Amino acid sequence: MSFAVQQIADPAAPLARRNPVAKLGAALLFSLPLIATLDPLTPALGLLVELALLPLFGLRYGTLLRRAWPLTLAAGGILITMVLFSADRSGRLLLDLGPFDVTTGVLVVALGLTLRIFAVALPGVIVFATTDPTDLADALVQNAKAPARFAIGALAAFRLLPLLGDEWQMLTLARRARGVDAGRNPVARMRLFASTAFALLVGALRRGTRLAVAMDARGFDAGTPRSFARRQRFTAADTALLVGALALSAAALATTIALGLFHPIIG
Repeated sequence: MSFAVQQIADPAAPLARRNPVAKLGAALLFSLPLIATLDPLTPALGLLVELALLPLFGLRYGTLLRRAWPLTLAAGGILITMVLFSADRSGRLLLDLGPFDVTTGVLVVALGLTLRIFAVALPGVIVFATTDPTDLADALVQNAKAPARFAIGALAAFRLLPLLGDEWQMLTLARRARGVDAGRNPVARMRLFASTAFALLVGALRRGTRLAVAMDARGFDAGTPRSFARRQRFTAADTALLVGALALSAAALATTIALGLFHPIIG
């Protein structure tokens, strides 16, 4: 189980050099319109745009595929759940599974949700894969005028993520040394996983509490003006990135509407 947090992109790539706030804002502007419709075409177009722009962020497709496996698991789970328990069974019957009828309507809805997971989550993955956490915290305070307490606290939490993987391994080895092993029993494995995850959660909460007290003791919430070692400048190229993200997302939505496939999520 790995929680490694590190940049996996080329920092010299054209879009990887943009301001962290601009990249985060572009991800939000591009993702939000994709959840306005239930059709599969809009997220599919958005996903194609994201994959086409991936090299401009200095990311390789193979690296992204290895890092995005949790999204694949989530998408597979949603696909299976929708096929088995969807209330909409309209369309042509494709497969009869007893109480579960797999129809074209079910597959369209399931495909739309699966593609939407990738299309909405991928911009966030790209942002954090191409941004140094310290630069992001500095940019949030300097450019987005976020409270320093929030930005520095988020940075501290982000920096602690790799410790979760080390602590998970330590808990697993400690339990194995005490003879606590599930063997090949799947039920025992699930119970052991749940108890280890709970122990990890308790440890993370305790560490977070100690860190918050230590940060307050060091004056991180003093309310006095702070200086910055790294100046984060918001340039015209960063503005162009925001405008371009919004334009591309609107173009995908307009294409769906023009083809008559728009299916609003409300209404």
